[in-house]
Amino acid sequence: MMRELTYYVAVTLDGFIAGPAGEYDRFLFEGDHVTAIGEKYRGTVPTALADAVGIPVDDGPFDTVLMGWNTYAVGLPDLPSPYAHLRQIVFTRDHEPPAGSDGVEFTDRDPVEMVRELKREPGKGIWLCGGGSLAAALVDEIDRLALKVNPVLFGDGIRWFGDRDYAPQRTAPTSVTAFGSGVVLAEYAKG
Repeated sequence: MMRELTYYVAVTLDGFIAGPAGEYDRFLFEGDHVTAIGEKYRGTVPTALADAVGIPVDDGPFDTVLMGWNTYAVGLPDLPSPYAHLRQIVFTRDHEPPAGSDGVEFTDRDPVEMVRELKREPGKGIWLCGGGSLAAALVDEIDRLALKVNPVLFGDGIRWFGDRDYAPQRTAPTSVTAFGSGVVLAEYAKG
C-alpha cells in the first residue's frame, strides 16, 4: 500500500491559510477543538512547543512533513528544525539552510516527482503543512484534506491552494466535526 499525502492545514472561512504578510495570529489556538484535533493529528505541533507543554508527538499519523519556504520561515530564527520528530522537507529555490537546521532537508526538486518517490517508500503518512503555492503544485498528488476551518474572515492573504487555474476536482467528505469554539474539522478524500 502506498503512503498518502494529507494536506492538513488551518484555513479561514474565506479560504486563506495566512494573511498578506504571513499573519496567522487570528486562528484559534484555544478552545475545545485543540485537544480533540491534536490527538487525532498527533505530532503536528512543533517539537520544542510539544516538549515544553508535555504534548506527546509519537504515534501520530505522519512521519514526514513537507513545507514551502514561507511556511518553514515562520518559525525562524527560533525554530530552525520545527518538527525534529519527523522527516522535514522544505522546498525552496532561493534560500540557503539557516543555522541550526540540521535534520531538515532543503530541496529545489520538482515537488510532484519527490512526492511520488516518497509515496513509494515505506512509512507512515506524509503531511503537507503548507504553503499555498506548494499545495497548488501538488494538488493532483493530495490524497486527503484535513481542514481546520476557523470562524474568521481575512479578506486577503495566502490562499490555501495559491493561485491556480480553474480545474474542478471532486472530493468525498469522510468526516465533519464542529466544535463549540466555532472551529470545524472537515476531512475529505480524493474523489
